Amino acid sequence: MYKDILFSQSAGVARITFNRPEVLNALSPNLIAELTDATQKVALDESIKVLIVTGIGRAWSAGVDLQSLNDSIQEGYFSNTEVLEMGVAFILALQSMPQVTIAQVNGHCYTGAMELMLAFDLVYAADEAQIGDTHTKWGIAPKWGMTQRLQQKVGLLKAMEMSFTAEPIKGQEAARIGLVNQSVPLEELEEKVSQVAEKIKANSAQTIAAMKKMYYFGAHHGLHRGLEYEWQADFKITDREQFLRDFKKNK
Repeated sequence: MYKDILFSQSAGVARITFNRPEVLNALSPNLIAELTDATQKVALDESIKVLIVTGIGRAWSAGVDLQSLNDSIQEGYFSNTEVLEMGVAFILALQSMPQVTIAQVNGHCYTGAMELMLAFDLVYAADEAQIGDTHTKWGIAPKWGMTQRLQQKVGLLKAMEMSFTAEPIKGQEAARIGLVNQSVPLEELEEKVSQVAEKIKANSAQTIAAMKKMYYFGAHHGLHRGLEYEWQADFKITDREQFLRDFKKNK
């Protein structure tokens, strides 16, 4: 079905894997299009509770494939504007979908790929991973939210240091500064993410979807409006009755 990504789903968990290991899973226009398409389809599938995105080989993704982007533009397959819009559509799908999204960062993650990583609900990285914003190294201004989301995660001073120096950091340092949830050895990463997914699946999917909306509303609009939104929100949660029955049985 797809050329540049692998897609699978089982027991309420969908997995998307970047599949261009020969170029460190660089984000070609076609990969971004396939990634966006798969994510939007997952968002509509109520049987899926968690979406995990990872990469094959030594990288999560090295960032936008500039050569492939240029070739696609020259050959008329994609325009630069279309590629930027697809990246934005992917991010919007991630943050508006009811499912929990997890970036499983197994290796190198730079520039545009880091921008995408910042939009996931949860991020788990390998200790060996290298994560960095190299926009300034290549003379390219970010368009997918780097300057806003990075400072939300790690603070303004650290965000500017990472962007201005273009120096990547390892997974353990990313966890220390709050850029990722946790860092573990690479050989333990898949198991760790699977364990987190199982814990998420055990909870009310409807409540998670409601809380996800409230979290992102507050992140985008500030504390005062976020508190008002939480107070006034009236989400229809129908799966709690089963949870209450299970609680009474297990009490």
